[in-house]
Amino acid sequence: MRHIPVLTSFVLLAMTSPALANRPMTIDDLLAVKTVSDPQISPDGKRVVYVVSEIDREANKSNSSLWGVPLAGGTPRRLTTSPGANNHPRWSPDGKNIAFVSSRSGSSQIWLLPADGGEAHQLTKLPIDVDGPLWSPHGDKIAFAAQVYPGKTPEETAAKDKEKEASKSKVRVYDKLMIRHWTSWDEGKRSHVFVADSKTGAAIDLTPSLDANTPPAPFGGSNDYAWSADGKKLAFTAEPLKDQAWSTNTDIWMVSVDGGKPENLTAANKGADAQPSFSPAGDLLAYVSQARSGFEADHWVLNIRDLKSGETTTFPKLIDRPIQSFVWEPDVRNHNDRSWTLFAVIDSKGTEPIVRISVHEESAGKLVADRAPEPVVSGGINNSVQIHVSTNARPLVYVHSSASKPAEIFKIETLNRSEPVALTHHNEKLIEGLDVSKAEGFSFKGADGDEVSGWLIKPPGFEANKKYPVVFLIHGGPQGAWHDEWHARWNYQMFASPGFAVVAINPRGSTGYGQKFTDQISQDWTGKVYDDLMKGLDFALKTYPFLDGNKVGAAGGSYGGFMVNWIAGHTDRFKALISHAGVFDLTSKYGTTEELWFPEWEFGGPPWEKADHYRERSPSGFVANFKTPTLVTHGALDFRVPDAQGLGMFTSLQRRGVASRYVFFPDEGHWILKPANRVAWWNEMLGWLKTYLK
Repeated sequence: MRHIPVLTSFVLLAMTSPALANRPMTIDDLLAVKTVSDPQISPDGKRVVYVVSEIDREANKSNSSLWGVPLAGGTPRRLTTSPGANNHPRWSPDGKNIAFVSSRSGSSQIWLLPADGGEAHQLTKLPIDVDGPLWSPHGDKIAFAAQVYPGKTPEETAAKDKEKEASKSKVRVYDKLMIRHWTSWDEGKRSHVFVADSKTGAAIDLTPSLDANTPPAPFGGSNDYAWSADGKKLAFTAEPLKDQAWSTNTDIWMVSVDGGKPENLTAANKGADAQPSFSPAGDLLAYVSQARSGFEADHWVLNIRDLKSGETTTFPKLIDRPIQSFVWEPDVRNHNDRSWTLFAVIDSKGTEPIVRISVHEESAGKLVADRAPEPVVSGGINNSVQIHVSTNARPLVYVHSSASKPAEIFKIETLNRSEPVALTHHNEKLIEGLDVSKAEGFSFKGADGDEVSGWLIKPPGFEANKKYPVVFLIHGGPQGAWHDEWHARWNYQMFASPGFAVVAINPRGSTGYGQKFTDQISQDWTGKVYDDLMKGLDFALKTYPFLDGNKVGAAGGSYGGFMVNWIAGHTDRFKALISHAGVFDLTSKYGTTEELWFPEWEFGGPPWEKADHYRERSPSGFVANFKTPTLVTHGALDFRVPDAQGLGMFTSLQRRGVASRYVFFPDEGHWILKPANRVAWWNEMLGWLKTYLK
């Protein structure tokens, strides 16, 4: 909290009254928020290096830099000043250097920064970009990821790229799917794991002929590859080797750092496997997996493989919540003590807490976790967990954010169960000047009489005796959730800023409420989930008298956009609608999207097998009922929900004579990311809501 000096009672009142002292958030404030991420504890346990990203409005891009702060607390210090990208810091095992990725040379390469001060120097000098450096246990090598054409060296890859760029013909020819993915056309390159000498930078591709991305594209990262304890092998996650458009079967592989044929460790599981991580002693390999193939929202469960026996123990009943990420607690005990501790981030009821998982060997080779995970940090969003055991306190460092607070680095001492302490305060002054509200949770009886949850965010300058228009938010996925989070795009405070109350429901299909609840939306996109949403809105309007039920607008993106389009044809209770990247016609979307496993799982098969299902659940079949003023936004590079879906929705609204507007971004994909476009996007959305709700 900011210190307030002793003043007259009148001035003190003025300073502490949110209605008088603070103001609503603006798009300028949202873009001024610094993104704090990726904390890494030094080997001696004294310092934390992390990344701060800031938007350069004039250049229409972000710059990132490395910062350091004492683990005991103190004033953070900026470590890099070069503009552009400076990220993914990792300490060398001896603590003398920090490897990081920088674009300062004109391409993204690995640089080394002396931990005790001095200028950074470039390690890798490849003709292609690199990412995600990880030191080997002995510090003699660094693993990283880079995109190459399978079977070609980085030099040959760069030469082929140059040749394609110079060609007058930009024709693309494909013999198999996928031809494009999320926001990018498939140019034939694949992400491979490399290993570089930490002194010379000389690098080799460990999987030169692999026709698959490792880590998987586009969301995989360095937590998808890991060094063995002896530094002789790497475990990595790779995409399916075939049928990539209709398979989710990522696998964990092992390969020698000297090269050779990789070994698939998880071939028996047809679902996804990811995030390999070796135990401190190196005898175990943990990873997360999904049992069901073709489904992206199956329960992520913990697996531990005994590398000597080859036996794998799966813990499906450990907790009915998806495991987002995990880390081993470093081993400081006698190795005869066959017990281990892991700290995991889970998705649970609109929050992402950190829990402690205890595992022990009950008998030779049999691992058990005989008690439920123990809460360590709760509330809001918590991720990027790191732990150090050089002190008795065993401090755990992580990134924390909530609906009313952007991300900062926090610390908690895991042995004495101390209260969390913020190590950084990069956004504190900005937020102190704004009138932002905490997300208030509520629950109600859903379509089956079961419990469904939601969030309420009050508007700036809230007064209980006033009535406020309502913005009703519908999340994407559909297997996703509204969390108590500071969202860089769908930000609660921005929706509330004009004087609106925000209601966000987590209907069935949402993650974090048990796998059964998540499963209930598949093949039922418009039934019980629609009932949950309407019941949730009804409950909020009845429970909170300051909500104006006569002035309600709904907004959603992706699946949320689909539901907005569905709402347009099924109720006129809303005064305004906003559909971003929304599906309009399920059949045509199937033929133009990229990951075919998604519609085939969600709708029970392809449209030629389930024609009635696709037709009956398409908003395009209910255009005759469209009445509500609707804003449609879409990006040209959205290959997940191609832009014809947004155009089809807008065309139908126009033909029906419904007040509507189409906002099209030629240089954006599924998400609106560029700073100038984000300003335009928010101005359009808030302008639309103000027009119809004020």
